Amino acid sequence: MSFPKDFMWGGATAANQCEGGIFEGGRGLANVDVCPAGADRSAVITGHKKMLAMDDAHTYPAAEAVDQYHHFREDLRLFAEMGFRVYRLSIAWTRIFPNGDEERPNEEGLRFYEELFQECKKYGIQPLVTICHFDCPIGLIQVCGGWRSRKMIGYYLRLCKVLFERFRKYVTHWLTFNEINMILHAPFLGAGLVFEEGEDEERIKYQAAHHELVASALAVKMAHEINPSNQVGCMFAAGSVYPYSCRPQDVWEALKTGQENYFFADVQARGAYPSYAVRRLQAQGIYPQMEPDDVQILQRYPVDFIAFSYYNSRCIAAPGSTQEEAEGNLFRSVKNPYLTFSDWGWPIDPLGLRITLNEVYDRYQKPLFIVENGLGAMDQPDTQEQIEDDYRIAYLREHIRAMKAAVEEDGVDLMGYTAWGCVDLVSASTGEMKKRYGFIYVDKQDDGSGTLARSRKKSFGWYQKVIASNGEIL
Repeated sequence: MSFPKDFMWGGATAANQCEGGIFEGGRGLANVDVCPAGADRSAVITGHKKMLAMDDAHTYPAAEAVDQYHHFREDLRLFAEMGFRVYRLSIAWTRIFPNGDEERPNEEGLRFYEELFQECKKYGIQPLVTICHFDCPIGLIQVCGGWRSRKMIGYYLRLCKVLFERFRKYVTHWLTFNEINMILHAPFLGAGLVFEEGEDEERIKYQAAHHELVASALAVKMAHEINPSNQVGCMFAAGSVYPYSCRPQDVWEALKTGQENYFFADVQARGAYPSYAVRRLQAQGIYPQMEPDDVQILQRYPVDFIAFSYYNSRCIAAPGSTQEEAEGNLFRSVKNPYLTFSDWGWPIDPLGLRITLNEVYDRYQKPLFIVENGLGAMDQPDTQEQIEDDYRIAYLREHIRAMKAAVEEDGVDLMGYTAWGCVDLVSASTGEMKKRYGFIYVDKQDDGSGTLARSRKKSFGWYQKVIASNGEIL
């Protein structure tokens, strides 16, 4: 067996990291726009520094990003040249509802995405659309505190209804929330949460999470009613959790960390709060308030497939450990002595992807979709202005080999693979441009300088061959 003939190869981006044009087309301001580059970014995205507007003391990389708002035709032409069968992108909520609470959508924003989808159709590229990719209108944060309020469900479903109806003939694959479990690690980024001194942050995060889970289930219901061809997936940040040692305390801590990571997907795929979560949340006094119909809503409208990001595995030691901490997409982890690390300290673990694929498929028995995977690195053009990113090719090659083994040898049902940051974009965790992921180089630097010109890296031609051979030539 090999990858199925209809396997969906492609790439992935997010509106807030590539689109720019935040003051054009009637677009409003969102949480992702006011996350600054530099020392304050971490405090802002975790909800510990209130920033609901731009100021002159900070730089805001999402404002222009790589200006896909004006370059999407060029980008899609390059994606088509690589042979993309699918392009995962997200909708900027405030391009459709600038404040979030309008009765009518912004027609200019809808036309922008319609033109983008038409361009996809011209090249035979299927859009995979994330409805909410770390995106919450500032207007709704000011009015109701973001997803801490149940009112957000209605505003979100209003957005969904417009998208499902307007783009019915272009889009049949949707993701409700990007990396939904990041609410627990970057709550302003994930849910528009800003904490006041003395608040019970864990209680607020899980209440907001419950509202997003109910909204996701109701979006599945709506999507199927509007177009029976729609397939809707959840999306979480994945990565197997290893115990640092075979010491039972390390194993136990790793098991609990893995359960926390799977909590959201457990609800979205299985339709109920898992017993481990019920007991722990009740014991901590932070079990979320629910409406009478919530249990039935979650049960009746599970997702059709499971999408996830995979950048690295995690290594966990019991509390009190003196082991060295490792970096890794905002997740706590100790340094795994058996792995190498990226320029940003993220572990590189291709076999971990195979392990993760098996864990997720064993757990849910639903089709899977890897919608983010890639290597952030400092790409430097050589004297001929070429980028020989062999390190990226090596990273992706080994991860695709692991993915291939999971499909061919382990029987995992995998729908597709979209490499993250197929065109260079702003890093979500650091706000940097120099942390590049793309097959396509964008002339844009951290200080805002650059022409925004696009050029092909060495990995561009390599991925082109991978897709053309359906994963046989690596």
